[in-house]
Amino acid sequence: MSAARGRSRTAGTARLLLIGAVIGVVVAFGAMAYRYLNAEVTAAPDHEGEGTGSTLLHVQAGDTLGVVGDRLYEIGTVASTRAFVGAASGTSVEGIQPGYYQVRREMSADAVVEMLADPESRVGFIDIKPGGRLLDTDVVGGHTEKGIYTLIADATCMRDLDIPDAEPTCRHPQEIVDAAVHTDPLELGVPDWAINEVRTAPDPVRRLEGLVAPGVHNVDPTAEPVEMLRQLIDSSTASYDETGLVPSAERIGLTPYQVVTAASLVEKEGHTGDFDKIARVILNRLDEPMRLQFDSTVNYALADQEIATTDADRAAETPWNTYAKDGLPYGPIGSPGLDALRAMENPAEGGWKYFVTVDMQGTTLFADEYPEHEQNQSMAIQNGVLSSGR
Repeated sequence: MSAARGRSRTAGTARLLLIGAVIGVVVAFGAMAYRYLNAEVTAAPDHEGEGTGSTLLHVQAGDTLGVVGDRLYEIGTVASTRAFVGAASGTSVEGIQPGYYQVRREMSADAVVEMLADPESRVGFIDIKPGGRLLDTDVVGGHTEKGIYTLIADATCMRDLDIPDAEPTCRHPQEIVDAAVHTDPLELGVPDWAINEVRTAPDPVRRLEGLVAPGVHNVDPTAEPVEMLRQLIDSSTASYDETGLVPSAERIGLTPYQVVTAASLVEKEGHTGDFDKIARVILNRLDEPMRLQFDSTVNYALADQEIATTDADRAAETPWNTYAKDGLPYGPIGSPGLDALRAMENPAEGGWKYFVTVDMQGTTLFADEYPEHEQNQSMAIQNGVLSSGR
């Protein structure tokens, strides 16, 4: 055998040994990696059971399951983010709404998912309807509508999760009222365009009327009343300003506070489809000038309210009664929705000075002159719209 052939066979053997070694390393590494990854998936740290105590989870807009899991880990609820994400994926919790949720500490991931899916776990939730007012309203022949102060107090209710069927602990509405009345408006976040009117309001309890916008709000239920009010007013001011409130007010010849006040009348006096016409009636009457004579402004100061008002009610001099005073009421008579606010900022074109709702379906008729308005009023009376239940 030649030396060349011997070297070739030796080299070939070496290559085979090297290839075999490499294959062995790859196989060993692959097996080890598989075991590692599989262990990672199946052995995510997790607590057992329902947990104990109580803590608060804050979910913000845009949070992913991973972010929510991280927060749950930080507040001591879950043992790992991965355990929570694995349990929550594909459930209703995957689309969890922003807000505050009461949960326990050291809960299993499955228990957390079940708890977050329970509406009772959500706290700090406030839903203010368009036209909502600060104080509770008693409706003649009907029910009591909760005011914004009461809704804020309700949003603070927290349960003792270690005691089954325990009554929740809540702040009293008077605590919210006291904060609204006795705190400097600047500390409450009152915008510059309302600060003077708030400071000189004839009724301090109502001085923040109209400054908390309708819609869904989330407040920290453990916060102090001043902080909760500031959060609500800050977010509301931002939503109002986004409509172009300040430049629109200048264009139509009112102050921003007056626009919000007028929009609160629009909200109370009609339906969305008529908002821009009602806004024009307000401006036309202010331009005449002639008194607005809106029953909603009479009702605002009454303990019991309904569509119809009495002669005595309309004659009563209050800072809001536009039968008894010239111009707009002192301030808003409720929280205007954005539709009403935009209608006031962009009123319809027309010469209307009068309007009245003529049936129970909410049909509203507009008139330029009083004789036509009288006919419309007669129709409303015939249909029982202006009948009093007092």
